[in-house]
Amino acid sequence: MHDPTIDKSIALLHQLIGTLSLSKQENGTAQLIEAYLVGCGIETQRSLHNVWAVNQHFDAALPTYLLNSHHDTVQPNKGYTRDPLLAEVIDGKLYGLGSNDAGGCLVALIACFVQFYNEKMPFNLVLACTAEEEISGKNGIASILPLLPPLAGAIVGEPTENKAAVAEKGLMVVDCTTKGVAGHAARNEGTNAILLAMEDIQWLQGYHFSRTSPFLGPVKASTTIIQAGSQHNVVPDQCSFTVDVRLNEKYSHQDILDIFNEKMHAQCTPRSMRLMPSFLPKEHRIYQALDHLKVEKFGSSTMSDQALIAAPSLKIGPGASKRSHTADEWVGIQEIVEGYGLYTKIINHLIELH
Repeated sequence: MHDPTIDKSIALLHQLIGTLSLSKQENGTAQLIEAYLVGCGIETQRSLHNVWAVNQHFDAALPTYLLNSHHDTVQPNKGYTRDPLLAEVIDGKLYGLGSNDAGGCLVALIACFVQFYNEKMPFNLVLACTAEEEISGKNGIASILPLLPPLAGAIVGEPTENKAAVAEKGLMVVDCTTKGVAGHAARNEGTNAILLAMEDIQWLQGYHFSRTSPFLGPVKASTTIIQAGSQHNVVPDQCSFTVDVRLNEKYSHQDILDIFNEKMHAQCTPRSMRLMPSFLPKEHRIYQALDHLKVEKFGSSTMSDQALIAAPSLKIGPGASKRSHTADEWVGIQEIVEGYGLYTKIINHLIELH
């Protein structure tokens, strides 16, 4: 028999899988999570479709660590051969939409929080089961962070095969516009905005961002869209192109924007500066706990709610990223049990370090 705490939590996952919870439509799963925590004797709080709770002996004078995962899912794709809302265990694999991303992580973190809820610890724990992660929505974790205590660190549950993503790339999409002078294509007149844009794009392709991350490598900037011109015989006076920037933790969004504005002809406007790179410093107590437990560490190119959490954080949990958003999604029951055990060991070692 497993620990009954995780067995009960896995039973909750069966219910979550059976309840449609597309991003912005998570009311049903939020209600299930609320009811489950209340059934465990835990007082919950809710805003929109986000549910959170603090440990019983919460003390505002102590540091606070966040346990976070999401309960929204993507649309099931057309490749499914089984009912995506049917939770079914076959050969130790729990099938169903959201089982891997990130249901297994979510219920393992819930079980961990329940396990420590009544303990007096040298820090606080906050459990946040959040919405809209799949769309980085403003009504997800970003909407409740101002309502939570200041965070000393965060553990974000995502399927990483129970390895520790101690760094995660951020994202900035930049719309760039070069301004030229219109002229007749048959005569030597005007300033072609396309040629100015080409100079910028060539510069981007060859530019080396000097600050390299040990886990994430260099910043990567890719030109992905370009638009210009209205008719064949007019030299265009404007050319617009879009740059997808994947940041490491060595650069802020503003750092990148300042470089662009200094080096390029184009006027550069970011669509958003919300999705930050994440990094867990080696001196942080969670990192020290990972070292003690000999957990494998890596840098992640995929994004999560880490991008919206300003506190030091890591991404870790049962399941595999390669299974996310795939047809006939599944997570191993034993993976969830091991994830719960790992979360519990991290918290226990944090207690020792404090």
